[in-house]
Amino acid sequence: MLPWLHIFSVLGLQSGAVSSWDNTQTKQVSEGLQYLFGNISQFIEKDVFTMVSRKEWGAEAVGCSSQLTMPVDVLVTHHVPGLECRDQAVCSQRLRELQAHHVHNNSWCDVAYNFLIGDDGRVYEGVGWNVQGLHTQGYNNISLGVAFFGTKEGHSPSPAALSAMKDLISYAVQRGRLSSGYIQPLLVKGENCLAPLPKASLKEACPSIVPRSAWEARETYCPKLTLPAKYVVILHTAGRTCSVSDECRLLVRDLQSLFMDRHRACDIGYNFLVGQDGAVYEGVGWNVQGSQTPGYNDIALGISFMGTFTGTAPKASALEVAQHLIQCAVVKGYLAPNYLLVGHSDVVNTLSPGQALYNIIKTWPHFKH
Repeated sequence: MLPWLHIFSVLGLQSGAVSSWDNTQTKQVSEGLQYLFGNISQFIEKDVFTMVSRKEWGAEAVGCSSQLTMPVDVLVTHHVPGLECRDQAVCSQRLRELQAHHVHNNSWCDVAYNFLIGDDGRVYEGVGWNVQGLHTQGYNNISLGVAFFGTKEGHSPSPAALSAMKDLISYAVQRGRLSSGYIQPLLVKGENCLAPLPKASLKEACPSIVPRSAWEARETYCPKLTLPAKYVVILHTAGRTCSVSDECRLLVRDLQSLFMDRHRACDIGYNFLVGQDGAVYEGVGWNVQGSQTPGYNDIALGISFMGTFTGTAPKASALEVAQHLIQCAVVKGYLAPNYLLVGHSDVVNTLSPGQALYNIIKTWPHFKH
């Protein structure tokens, strides 16, 4: 069997729309894809793949207007767990579900990818050749985004799917859609928002939370939150940050004093706070209203990163634990499954959560500007 048939066996499903791989996995997958796609000259043959048009799979009548300038120099490969399909009827249904999710849940102009490939060996037209997708922030205007319909963990896409990918790339180069010297600067784990997580994964998604007693919170009495919350608001505290536990506990305590003594609030303004130590600190918690977002405090969970993130983003460990906290909120019923995620600046005239952090949360599931 050809070695590239198993290049995707290293794909592991983790939470989050886009995740970083460890260096070993990235190297293995990158080398495999270079083997598969690198020497494109041997694939210059006649068009042998089957293209399923938007009309054929029943696309909703929506569309994006930003055009791609051909040929593009970049190819980005994705993987979408939860959309397994092995025949045209099922793949078409899965793609309609994905388009509906992207348009109605994410408020995007169309399905995110230029093309998708099913285990049936067919290529499904997403936004097509000439339109920018919404698959990879920073690359959408210079790349083609191609996604494999989901495969089970530890398994490659089918030989027919890999062959279709090879033929699609060959066709793209032949027809001047993709530069013959194209690059693949990154490989992206696809979104798994449509894939139900196993029960064990849901339990593991809940991070440890440093309770109020651990940072010596003052006793307070504040209005209750209406549960389940409908929004998640991401903020930053501005000012100093913290990178070790003792430092973070002191900072949370100081922030509570700032809110109560200077701003005359009933408590610290956030439901939870995230430190650069990668830990979550209980603010007012799950059941109590924060006080940072007028008009939303009674229906939103406010998650604030401790520090200022206008030019530099929080550490990866802090970003990851915040995403786990959001998943945990859904699992435990504190947050509606169809919640909307916004930045503080989307609903209040403020610089919070800082541009560097805002650029990241725009890529998270359920984000709505």
